[in-house]
Amino acid sequence: MTTYLCPRDGTHADTTALTWCCTVCRGPWDLDFEPAGPLSLNSLAGRVHSLWRYEEVLPLASPTTSLGEGRTPLVPLTGTVSAKLDYLMPTLSFKDRGAVMLAELARRLAPERVVADSSGNAGTSVAAYCARASLPCTVYVPEGTSPEKTEQIRAHGARLEVVPGDREAAARAARAAADTPGTFYASHVFNPYFLHGTKTYVYELWEDLGGRLPQALAVPVGNGTLLLGAALATAELHALGLIGERPALIAVQAEAVSPLAAAFHAGADDLLDAPDTPATPTLAEGIAIPRPPRARAVLAAVRASGGTFLTVTEDQLRAAQLDLAARGFYVETTGAACWAAVGDRTDREIVVPLCGAGLKTGLAL
Repeated sequence: MTTYLCPRDGTHADTTALTWCCTVCRGPWDLDFEPAGPLSLNSLAGRVHSLWRYEEVLPLASPTTSLGEGRTPLVPLTGTVSAKLDYLMPTLSFKDRGAVMLAELARRLAPERVVADSSGNAGTSVAAYCARASLPCTVYVPEGTSPEKTEQIRAHGARLEVVPGDREAAARAARAAADTPGTFYASHVFNPYFLHGTKTYVYELWEDLGGRLPQALAVPVGNGTLLLGAALATAELHALGLIGERPALIAVQAEAVSPLAAAFHAGADDLLDAPDTPATPTLAEGIAIPRPPRARAVLAAVRASGGTFLTVTEDQLRAAQLDLAARGFYVETTGAACWAAVGDRTDREIVVPLCGAGLKTGLAL
């Protein structure tokens, strides 16, 4: 039986409950889940053209909330670097992979309301999928969130709450609302169903590359939901005997807000002690997370893969966004972070995600 599991103290909870965090330590849940069976390339022929084609390894099946998310193109950038175009998802960001899982779960639980917090992309995804599922939704965003993203949230019919302060302030407001009875917290950080949605990014790579994975996966990291999804998928594929070796995970942060990179290079297992101050402004707003709740898991996943952390400056972000646009890919600055870090300076086979469309934020000048 699939249950929530706290990785810190072993507490379990039923996934039919609206308990959004561990009742003992208030930390994020993992999911005690085992894939239903083996997966093979031959078995995928003729299946639905969305992430739901990997039904054997997903904790939910037979969805009614889908917008056709997943199966985004893989396109070469250089002789060794390819880009996964996740900005071509229904709401123009990779967050659709996890948001559809949260909305489908919420639809089955039938709460009185759904709340979420976001710097923009997760909020637009949750708003869209709640609209698809006919669920009332409120999204908390920090002041300064791009107007393109807030407009999209409103367009999907969600109630928008703009919170004074930074991304952490928006998260605190949403978590306070999540404690209200009858509320489902569609948290892309605390709810592990989101990670089981983002892991389909790697299953698609495995399928498109004919049953293998590249030597390395570069991933932008704020809260680490795409990286942790990638770690889940590589572990599952390896356990199922579908890959021989796991790729290295290269985590990319903006130099301006890089608490995980600092902890990694200091050899720490968790975030370093730091003053509780607002995050430094950065063009990569989607990964500007000063205190990610899953820090320990992210650091452990990168180390276990033989990967590393890289940081990029604001000038590198600007240059990477313009360079990608000149190649035909118009992405937001957060989505350009991995290309800024890797570029054409590697001889390893690497895939970088282009996570969000440029229409989300405009061009960084």
